[in-house]
Amino acid sequence: MPVRSPYVVNLTVEQRSELEYLSRRVTVPYRQVVRARIVLAAADGESNASIARCLAVCVDTVRLWRKRFCANGIGGLVDQPRSGRPRIFPATVVAEVKALACELPARTGVPLARWSCPELAEQARLRGIIEQVSASTVRRWLASDALKPWQHRSWIFPRDPNFALKAARALDLYARVWEGEPLGENDFVLSADEKPGVQARRRKHPSLPPGTNQPMRVEAEYARGGTLAYFAAYDVHRAHVIGRCEPTTGIAPFTRLVNQVMTTEPYASARRVFWVVDNGASQKLGRCRSNE
Repeated sequence: MPVRSPYVVNLTVEQRSELEYLSRRVTVPYRQVVRARIVLAAADGESNASIARCLAVCVDTVRLWRKRFCANGIGGLVDQPRSGRPRIFPATVVAEVKALACELPARTGVPLARWSCPELAEQARLRGIIEQVSASTVRRWLASDALKPWQHRSWIFPRDPNFALKAARALDLYARVWEGEPLGENDFVLSADEKPGVQARRRKHPSLPPGTNQPMRVEAEYARGGTLAYFAAYDVHRAHVIGRCEPTTGIAPFTRLVNQVMTTEPYASARRVFWVVDNGASQKLGRCRSNE
């Protein structure tokens, strides 16, 4: 006869509901799902050996989580804190390296615009902060810090006095509103821009298709075909892109994009088509016009 476990699992309605929900989730670690299924099977009277066979785990694993649940409930299915490997570098050393990362390299006489992790590790060694440390260790220290003054994000201060009015119009259109009224089914919003200097490359040999245990192979060598400009109009609410390549930027190529869009459906028969552009050289107000 199979040996019955001394740890008998009895679930309340709330516990069973929570465990069943956990056992079906796909956004939690799989080990949590397995533990929930172990407890549910144990509550249904299954033996440890039977549960182990069904879930393809070790019997000792079933014993462990059955015992943990009986002792601590659902909270016992969470991994307990582990001490981990003993600290190698003192906290003062870590703090000094972080302080070094906060300094501008130019102020220390180093001809760099910003620090990299290998350069920080080398500079810490030269300053006598530490005898030896790897760049990956420095990277881990910096990544774990809540404050990161060595990072920066660029931004542009709006200089247009009518910036708020212009931005509000674009944001209203993205929200399908114009002059306080919702847009109709036959109204469309397009956001257009250009990307100059796109390199046109031609592979010297055709790519080979994928095969059994073999990914697709693409020739590394290529021939340069000059540069192109890419113009695109993005239908904001239909998630659709209409684009074209041109040899250069300018008003004429952008006008060709406008004509291409406005002569195709559903824009050709639309009641209104709103274009949101950045007022660049190709879209200057008064110099570029689309067909009504």
